Amino acid sequence: MRPTVCLVSVLALMAAAPAVMAQTASPETASASAADLRTYTAAEFYQTRNYGLSSPAGLGFSADGQSILISSDETGVFNAWALPVAGGAPVPLSVSTTVATRGLSYFPNDDRVLLSADSGGGGSELDHVYVRKLDGTVRDLTPGEAVKADLLGWNAARDTFFVTSNLRDPEVFDLYAYDPVTYESRLVFQNPGMLIADVSPDGRWLAIDKPNTSADSDVYVVDLQSGGEPRLVTAHEGAVAHGTYAFSPDSRQLIYGTDEHGEFNEAWTYDLTTGEKAPLIQADWDVQFVSYSPSGRYRISALNADASTELTLLDTTTGRPARLTGLPDGDIGQVRFNADETRIAFTVSSDTSPNDVWTADLATGQARRLVTALNPVINEADLVESSVVRYAASDGTIIPGVLYRPRGASAAHPAPAIVMVHGGPGGQSTRGYSPMIQHLVNHGYAVLAANNRGSSGYGKTFFHMDDRAHGEADLQDIVDAGSWLRAQDWIADDQVAVMGGSYGGYMTAAALAFHPDAFEAGINIFGVTNWVRTLESIPAWWGPQRDALFDEMGDPAIDGERHRRISPLFHAANIRRPMLVVQGANDPRVLQVESDELVAAVRANDIPVEYVLFPDEGHGFQRRDNRITAQEAYLKFLDQHVRD
Repeated sequence: MRPTVCLVSVLALMAAAPAVMAQTASPETASASAADLRTYTAAEFYQTRNYGLSSPAGLGFSADGQSILISSDETGVFNAWALPVAGGAPVPLSVSTTVATRGLSYFPNDDRVLLSADSGGGGSELDHVYVRKLDGTVRDLTPGEAVKADLLGWNAARDTFFVTSNLRDPEVFDLYAYDPVTYESRLVFQNPGMLIADVSPDGRWLAIDKPNTSADSDVYVVDLQSGGEPRLVTAHEGAVAHGTYAFSPDSRQLIYGTDEHGEFNEAWTYDLTTGEKAPLIQADWDVQFVSYSPSGRYRISALNADASTELTLLDTTTGRPARLTGLPDGDIGQVRFNADETRIAFTVSSDTSPNDVWTADLATGQARRLVTALNPVINEADLVESSVVRYAASDGTIIPGVLYRPRGASAAHPAPAIVMVHGGPGGQSTRGYSPMIQHLVNHGYAVLAANNRGSSGYGKTFFHMDDRAHGEADLQDIVDAGSWLRAQDWIADDQVAVMGGSYGGYMTAAALAFHPDAFEAGINIFGVTNWVRTLESIPAWWGPQRDALFDEMGDPAIDGERHRRISPLFHAANIRRPMLVVQGANDPRVLQVESDELVAAVRANDIPVEYVLFPDEGHGFQRRDNRITAQEAYLKFLDQHVRD
């Protein structure tokens, strides 16, 4: 809900926190368990399946309740599948071999499916909405060369579905209502330049969010029946972030988030008739989302609790959480209901287990696993649970992070290490399964995923500590993460690298350029190298998000001098440590030329630089074969330039 813009998603609490918490295994335990440890290849890690359920705006169960709509990269590229509730192999609903295709929603009365796919080829991010008809043919419902569209949801009567599209104006997304029989569409709201967030179940109300700055935003509602002007819901003074969560199932209330009352986002209700506001969920962490089952009996909400997701499935008739049995330890996510709300589908994941798809009978609470994502050749016991740690930055600010300690690492056998930097600005490293990290840890590397100042999830003060100061204090936090690792007796203090993607790739290149002796090497994955050009080339469809990004990073028309000062490309002569650069040729956010120019500049220093360029990828790698190639390059590079 917080208005962050990613280039790929507790100050008081942290100040009082110990330097390290959630201790990792003792050296004796680690050494003993390492004796039986098997190492796995990148291909084996990436033969693990990625599973996701339907869009949260869609219908996750088929009309007869016998299948669950999932997306999976089982064939190497994401496609949509129908997963039998009774168990058994998923049935393919799309067969793309080149472009990621995902299932958005079933239709309410038959087996048609709404799909999403990149219309501009791999990585363009110009997603269209398609319908897979009963005969298996696919029709584009949102045609247009530069169109980007997405499903917003169905009305309660299930006789209309809503789509957002920038067909009329590349910079804004309007709202269209579609007839599910004829597929005819009509424009129901012409967006004046805000962010369409949700439509009420009765189809009358529309919620729209308006970023004012990176710290300040508003929520409006529009009465689509009367055709009136947007009504401001969140009148306030000062910098306060607001954002839409959902409408209530009876269409009488809007549930929205606000950080007006403290450091964290709280969930509040707004009565659409009276204008009365009231708190709904207040906690010591950000409320991530709030949603409801179709009838409203169940409310689903989640907290971002110290880099983990804490989900609550509340039965509003009893006021108590629904009880599910037979589940392993892990985070529950992506809850979807069948039509009569007797059954749910959901995912369960942990540090050592990716998203498995489960189903549960809500009357009994008994849960069943339908698919297991982890490659069966991998023994989960060989993987590593993370720990939450905190370290003091140079100026005393307490920085949180997620630490992975390889088995066998001890003072007698110190491990090489990597500081992993998340994307953003404003992202967050969280606990959970990462094949990239687990593969590196499995091969003996410690990984500290640092949440430098400016990261989300730790309160609004911490989040805004890097505004208009990117590449400065936040970069020092990453350098300090390397120093903290070197101070651990189980880390090889002369074998510490830095690595990250997107904004994390920028931080990697910046660390090598502005702190040239801080790390032994760096891996820059589609990172910004020239902020002047990047900010000037933001895609048109970012619209108001672009304005919020400019507020946080600075307007290139005004702050070009500072952008040049923090851009690694213009300081590449300082780089004297090896670098690996990985880039997608179709990336619309960080253009290929960014990486091309940095590689050429560093090679001119006579410094080892390796460059992996994928012609069929964008900002993030969708194809399994490309992910394997990249992962193999990471390990080979680190073994050559970091590990003794």
